[in-house]
Amino acid sequence: MNRLDEIIAMHLADEGALLPILHDVQAEFGYISEEAIVAIALAMNLSRAEVYGVVSFYHDFRSTPDARPVIQLCRAEACQARGVEALLASLPVQNHVRLEAVYCLGLCSVGPNAMVNGTLHARLDGDKFHALVEASL
Repeated sequence: MNRLDEIIAMHLADEGALLPILHDVQAEFGYISEEAIVAIALAMNLSRAEVYGVVSFYHDFRSTPDARPVIQLCRAEACQARGVEALLASLPVQNHVRLEAVYCLGLCSVGPNAMVNGTLHARLDGDKFHALVEASL
């Protein structure tokens, strides 16, 4: 049994298994391939269109690989009030990293915040944010 089959089997008996399967496939492989869509559809007795529709609807899922490092940047109101938009405007290398907007990292009192590889970074200013981007490259 390959890893894709293991992920599907792990959730198949659960109610509402599609999203947990897709999240685990994305985490394991970095994207959800056409092969994965077909395997998930067959295992769940869904059409490929139904699975693809979910993949394409949610911005968290990717259907193609992307090797750029990911920085999740909080864009919630508290971080906006503390200057997250200015941080984004000051970033010259946006093509080299993939910035993903998230709408709460749970650190509202110490924003702006970002998460890189599961590590939270708080109280970001221009210098800290640029250093974080450079370190992730």
